[in-house]
Amino acid sequence: MSVSRRGVMKGGAAGALSIALAGSLESVFQTSAGAEASGYGPLLPDPKGILDLPEGFSYTTLSAEGDLITDGAKVPGKHDGMATYPGRRHDTLRLVRNHEQTASGVKAVAPAELVYDPAAFGGTTTLEVDRHGNLVDQQISLAGTATNCAGGRTPWGTWLTCEETEGFAAQTKSHGWVFEVDPRGRRTKPVPITGMGRFAHEAVAIDPHTHTAYLTEDASKPFGLFYRFRPRAHRGEYHSYLEGGRLEAMNVRDLPDLSAVQEPGTTFHCRWVKVPDPSAAATSTRKQFETITRSQKLEGAWWGHGKAYFVASYSRKSDGAAADHAGQVWKYDPHQNTIELELVFKPGGKFDGPDNITVSPYGGGVILAEDGDGEQFLIGTTRKGEPFAFGRNALNDSEFAGVTFSPDGRTLYANRQSPGVTFAITGPWHQLHR
Repeated sequence: MSVSRRGVMKGGAAGALSIALAGSLESVFQTSAGAEASGYGPLLPDPKGILDLPEGFSYTTLSAEGDLITDGAKVPGKHDGMATYPGRRHDTLRLVRNHEQTASGVKAVAPAELVYDPAAFGGTTTLEVDRHGNLVDQQISLAGTATNCAGGRTPWGTWLTCEETEGFAAQTKSHGWVFEVDPRGRRTKPVPITGMGRFAHEAVAIDPHTHTAYLTEDASKPFGLFYRFRPRAHRGEYHSYLEGGRLEAMNVRDLPDLSAVQEPGTTFHCRWVKVPDPSAAATSTRKQFETITRSQKLEGAWWGHGKAYFVASYSRKSDGAAADHAGQVWKYDPHQNTIELELVFKPGGKFDGPDNITVSPYGGGVILAEDGDGEQFLIGTTRKGEPFAFGRNALNDSEFAGVTFSPDGRTLYANRQSPGVTFAITGPWHQLHR
């Protein structure tokens, strides 16, 4: 039952991430075309017909689907989740990027010691880029995995890549796992972290103090769950999750569907229930409960200000949800053991289908990768929380994904999923209007 209600904060200096989300994403989904010219100004048509950006901004493309890497290996397709890491030199950085392929497309090809299931086409690619965003080197860093959608960066500097599937016809091994990738390419093993469960994983957010991982599940019939994994080992280092732990699902009394909550500030106490069989050997993890709290389209998750934030992209009564919305942002407070609805987005706005999100270092706003209907945008927010179209896919209607800034904030990296390509976008970031 609800333990508190309050309005969403609209300003102030404290809780920057929460305020950025409350002040920006809400207006992104409730404001239409009028705000498009704010931010960095109107979009200018790209003469190449690839990516429209505001005046002063430019992009380079790197690591496109089908590009030759070495020894016959090519860049896989369906570019998706991504994160940045320090490079080999002070003036380079690494990107680890997912490929959301299952059993078709340009197959991820790697040495046998990096391959999990030879029948699967997905995996990760690690890119080395210079400070200008130019590609220096690239390699397949994990292969033989399937439907690598999102994931998360660990506090100890590795990437967790998540399989958004529970299996496919040609598999030679089970799928629906989380794998750990070393951006330096030294210690990656194609070994699933079985303690984190086998289900249609989406994203991971990790508490840097306890190393508890919070995981989202994008599934239907029935809808997915919000999980936490409490590792047995607390060293916070590479492969420590392989030592096992306890997987639990969140349950809120008298709340079977998160979409029923429509008032920001509503807070609930949580109960965590052990998943009987995390391996889902006979029954999907989400089907192992008679009473549990569910949500349609659980997507992004990230850690900030001592809390785990997670997103539901939309819900539809026509799909069996309790209520319609165009997006929710929730936060879980581990100290209070509560979840609170930060935002609820109403259907019918200009932009739709939020997926990957990154917090911008400029003005406290966000950059959102759209995966909705029709035209696809990179959406930014102003200092006053007003939405604007920062970029438009001028080539086709394929989604954006993998938005992430370089550590110095000079370059925004983003993926177009199909045909897969990574953009390095630079420009006058400090000239944010309003």
